[in-house]
Amino acid sequence: MAFFGKLRERLFKSSSKLGEGLEAVVEEAPAAAGAEAEKPGLLGRLAGKTAEPQRLLDDAMLESLEEVLIQSDMGVETALKVASNMAEGRFGRRLGVDEIKRLLAAEIAAILEPVARPLPIYPKKPQVVLVVGVNGSGKTTTIGKLASQFRAAGKSVVIAAGDTFRAAAVEQLQIWGSRAGVPVMTAAQGSDPASLAYDAMARAEAEGADLLLIDTAGRLQNRKDLMEELAKIVRVIRKRDPEAPHNTLLVLDATTGQNALEQVRIFREVADVTGLVMTKLDGTAKGGVLVALADRFGLPIHAIGVGEQIDDLAPFDPEDFAAALTGLSR
Repeated sequence: MAFFGKLRERLFKSSSKLGEGLEAVVEEAPAAAGAEAEKPGLLGRLAGKTAEPQRLLDDAMLESLEEVLIQSDMGVETALKVASNMAEGRFGRRLGVDEIKRLLAAEIAAILEPVARPLPIYPKKPQVVLVVGVNGSGKTTTIGKLASQFRAAGKSVVIAAGDTFRAAAVEQLQIWGSRAGVPVMTAAQGSDPASLAYDAMARAEAEGADLLLIDTAGRLQNRKDLMEELAKIVRVIRKRDPEAPHNTLLVLDATTGQNALEQVRIFREVADVTGLVMTKLDGTAKGGVLVALADRFGLPIHAIGVGEQIDDLAPFDPEDFAAALTGLSR
């Protein structure tokens, strides 16, 4: 529940944008219908009551709802589905903003529930977790947080600093490794990351480590040469263990909005992505993209991040997220 409070507070940009849009939908007066949102009657005003404005759910209102959901980066297909499900059995009724938010949160949670899954832990040692994503998505920080959390849970962890081209990424991992008491394998700057991954697997096996977390260089999904390099890492890993990597986590930056959909599509083709982690939800009004991702791909969402501290990365809870996104209390 503590994380929900933080999530609700830090998803303010997304929930505020969505809430403002829903208020505008209810309060707008559709000229074509010549109708206005229902307001308190004379007795209510005399009694000082401030009844919530309501509006008839008709075709015009449904279209306005769809537009608000699309603007929240939910994507056209998902927005149409959510709005349609909300309207089912309620057409011709008057709805206020609070009720719309509750209905919306329920529909969002229903889409997210099937994909909310913690990172699976297997008896295989080492369990190889390959972490991929575009530049600046938060891969290195995510690996550090995961390593620290697994270590706190009693797991032995090895980190491979596979971003051999960026010294800052290696240093950042070394800082996290030092905090968590986790060894970090490095290689000379500019060396072959596939070779490092192979050597890291040998070390993790020799030490009986439970988990090997492999960082990779950030790469744009439209750079063919970089994507081929990632494919090579996967091929080399499989020479040592045909079943590895046992998890391939794609770290997504929430601020990229709908571009995240294309990232998932391309990275799935190259690296057989098994699950998602979304970071930087505290810095964007595009939180709705997570709903679009779940609806489009159905990939497990293991965790979400809302800040830089270790406890700012937490397992994904669909009901908490839906409530925070729509601005509801739990």
